Parts: sequence; structure tokens; C-alpha cells
Amino acid sequence: MQKYILIICEKPQAARRIAYAIADVLPAKKNFHGIPYWELKHKDKRIVVASAAGHLFGLQEKKESNEWPVFDVEWKASKGFHANYISALRYLTKNASEFVIACDYDIEGELIGYNVLRFICKTEKAKRMKFSTLTKKDLIKSFENMEETINYGQAYAGETRHYLDWFYGINLSRGLMQAIRKTGVKKILSIGRVQGPALSLIVAREKEIKNFTPEKYWNIYLIVEGVKLKYKKEIKAKEEAEKFLQYKNKKAKIETKKETQELEPLPPFDLTTLQIESFRLFGFSPAYTLKIAQNLYLRGLISYPRTSSQKLPPTIGAKGILEKLKKQFSALAKFAVREKPIEGKKTDPAHPAIFPTGEYGKLSKEERKVYELIVKRFISCFSENALIERKKIIAEKDFMTEGKRTLRKGWLEVYPLTIEIKELPDLDGTYTVEDVIIEEKETQPPKRFTPASIIAELEKRKLGTKATRAEIIEKLYKRGYISGIKITATNLGIAVVDILSSISPLILDEKLTRDFEEKLQKIEQEKNKEKIIKKQKEILEEAKEKLIRIAKDFKEKESKIGEMLIKGSESFSS
Repeated sequence: MQKYILIICEKPQAARRIAYAIADVLPAKKNFHGIPYWELKHKDKRIVVASAAGHLFGLQEKKESNEWPVFDVEWKASKGFHANYISALRYLTKNASEFVIACDYDIEGELIGYNVLRFICKTEKAKRMKFSTLTKKDLIKSFENMEETINYGQAYAGETRHYLDWFYGINLSRGLMQAIRKTGVKKILSIGRVQGPALSLIVAREKEIKNFTPEKYWNIYLIVEGVKLKYKKEIKAKEEAEKFLQYKNKKAKIETKKETQELEPLPPFDLTTLQIESFRLFGFSPAYTLKIAQNLYLRGLISYPRTSSQKLPPTIGAKGILEKLKKQFSALAKFAVREKPIEGKKTDPAHPAIFPTGEYGKLSKEERKVYELIVKRFISCFSENALIERKKIIAEKDFMTEGKRTLRKGWLEVYPLTIEIKELPDLDGTYTVEDVIIEEKETQPPKRFTPASIIAELEKRKLGTKATRAEIIEKLYKRGYISGIKITATNLGIAVVDILSSISPLILDEKLTRDFEEKLQKIEQEKNKEKIIKKQKEILEEAKEKLIRIAKDFKEKESKIGEMLIKGSESFSS
């Protein structure tokens, strides 16, 4: 059989799009025991495009045990339907003369490809396709400008993250479950190096709310010419508030100040802001939004969604995309008048901000909502600034109200953001105070997190990654540690945090988790393979040392931990 180049993709949908993009004529779809692959030619080169199905290998103990801490782990082939993909790739490897990794260009995609290379293809040598969209144009460009090697920094950063997550997740979860079994109760519990600090944030907020004692205060308003003007400070005593009644029927000097303000469009979407806006507008959870965005990407409709960038570089060909969008969104695309888009500060070395490719396909109701939101955000970045008139009416220097009106809508014609309009008259001179209103109020507790706001908080604190934060929050729901759209920490969640903070606060240590994230980034950015391997070893040794200390604390107080878990939780089934 003739030799060929074997292109390895992350998922079958991506493999199909790559095959059709680079084939000189239609590719031939084949299968090995039901697993699809494509044969084709590109400029006289014989090529086979095949795929994994996400991670085909996972970390497992070399020898099964219930002991902890355990660090003797290895990569093992996944079972079930993943095994069929492994068999197909082994079969296709036999006649491959060259390998190309075309998985998603991030640490998870690099690790998926690297594991296929070393465990199935029995090599570490491969070229790398790097792309941010699955459009024909970008895929051909990626194939014809391949990098000579895979990105070892990304691959080892991904592998190190898996080791860390396994070491922390399996060992700490095993410690919790063994503690509760001491009481005769069986319950699946888990905690991890990011899960712990995330839960701790939610529990801290829960305690703030529960321990909050409201305090009374009073707001004072003057009514002049039908306009309600608020006193600059909140009044803490009722007697002091009542002194303002003397203003009624007296003269007050009033002036009106106006200013116009240019309101720039919002920057293009990174993953977190897409998740926040999707929750605000549609009530979609961050995990669900990511799932939809991933499907849109695999169908070639948007760029790669797991990005932290708010930049739209010239290389994306924005003018061409806007021309394509006119076919479906002519009423909106006409507002795109800027030569260069508005951009945000956040960057990502691997991918630009999320943008539509200009292609369109049949969409479900939910997919259409997210897709059109991405389109509107993209077009708005090329739209004119909105022009807002702000007006302040000030009475006796200490009372004020503000209003605004839109002079030019600009990008607000495109993007679903509502500016609250409050029209006010022009008042200048001396006027009679028609009435004084004294409103009794109470201070309010901090707001509960939502699935979107906790994702934003984790990003702000540099905990987790753009790709993992939504999954971490979903796991907290699944374990029964939190509940509700306005997130409440359950008794079990509170008990877990209380126990861990008293027995081994290292587990909840934000700084430790953040330090690991920063060290992983250094691996990702490193180019020298020997230095990469050295950094990996140092990180894992540090993690082992800390987990051994945690295990010692845990085992000394195992019975107490179990009793505290039972006491703190609502209900368990034996």
C-alpha cells in the first residue's frame, strides 16, 4: 500500500471539515470497524484524515488501591467507544510516512495529539496545523504553512495539569469519602485544587449573607418642578432625617449641567464575556453556552471559542466576513462603518477573540441565539460610537438627579444593550420646593453569585482556566455543594469548607492554586524541551510534598472529619 500523510484531528466533525477543505477533489469517506476517516489528494500528496474522540488516554493508578496519597499513575487507553478510535488510528498509522497534528490549538488539544503520537504512532515527531476557524480558507492556509513540530510547551502544560488535577482530585476526594465511611455512610464527595477555592468563595459569600445584620438608613428627596432630587448622603438617624422637612415650600437655587459623551462599542467576545452575556440575556449556564459555542465552531460558523482574547487581528479578514454577513444580517451589517474594530485589553497567544466566519447553517433555537449574539457583538465592534447626553440637575449644591438621552444610537442599533433613558427639564434659577420625601431603607446583604458571576470572579482571581471554570462550577452543583441560579451554598458545601479550613487550609488556598496556574503558563511558554520537562518535574514534586502534608493532617483527624460531614449535611443514604 502506498504511504501517506496522516492528519490527526481532535473530533470527527473537525476531521471531515479538514478533509473537504484541503482535498483537490471530493475526499473518499472510509471507515475502520465503523470509525470514519477520509482519503484525499492535495497537490499530488496522498493524505488520510482521521480523528480521536477527545481524550483517548487517561491517568490511572498503576496498581489499584484505596490508599492515599497515591502518585504512582500512568497514561492508559480509555475503554468503551474510545477503544474503537484507538484501533482505527493504530491501523492507519501502519502506512503513514508522516504525521500532522490538527487538534484544537490549546493545551488540551495539544495533549490529545501528543498522546496519540507517543502511545499509538510510537513517535514524538509530527508537524502542526494551527488554525482558529474551520473554514476552507483558514484550513488550507494552515496546512500549507504548518509548523515543523508540535508545541511541546502546550503538550507538557496539559499533561502537568492532568497530573495535578489527578493528584489533588483523587487523593483529596478519597480522603473525604474514607472519612465519611468511618461513620457507616456511603456518599460520593469530591474536592480538587480549583474546586476547593471556588467552593470556599461561595461559602464565604453564603456566610456573609447569613450573618448580615441590616441597618436602617434614610434617603432624603426634594421635589422641585416635579423633579425628584436626592440628598448626597444617606442619613443614619431618623431625627436627623426629619430636620430636612424644613426645606418644604422654601426657595432653592437650582442649576442644570449638560455634557455629551461618546460611548464606544463593547470589545469582542472572549469566552468569559460570552458566557456572562449569554446568561444575562438567555439564562444559559456557562457550561451550556460553551457547549453551543463548541458546536458552532465545529460546524465552521464561529472561531475557536476557548479564548481569552479580545483582539481581532487583520489576519481574520474582517471585511470579507462583514460582506458575507450582509446576506443574512443586512439590516445590522450596514452599521459597520469603522475601518478598524474596537478591541479590549485581554489577549491570548493562541487565538483571537470569538468572531463569526460569515458562514451560516441550520441552527436550533438555542444555537441561533448564541450565534446571533456573536454576530451582533462582532458587527457592533465596527459600528459608530453612540452619543449620549448626560444631564445633572443640582439643588443647593447637595441635592442632585441625573438623566440621559441618546443623541446618536450608533452601535446600540446593533447590540442588545439597553441604555436607561431619563429625560429631565432644564432648570436654572430659584424654585420653590414643592415637597420633601423621607424614605426609610435597610442596608442589603451582598448579592449571591450566579453561574456567570462566579465564572467572572474565578477569572479575576486567576483560578482555573477559560476552558475549565464552567466545568468546575457544574461539578459543585453535581456534588450537592451548591444549588440554585442565585447560588446558595448547601449545608454539605459549608461543612466541607469548614472541615478543610480547620483541618488542612492548604486545600482551599487560593494563592497555592494561582501559583500552580502561573507555573503551568511558564511551561506553556517555554520552547526548550529539556527545560519544559525540568519545570514539570519541579511542579509535580511540589504538589506531592504538599499532598503528603495534607494527608498527614487528614488521617490524624479522620473520625472527627467524618462526624463533622454528617453533622453538616442535610441527608445521606446509608
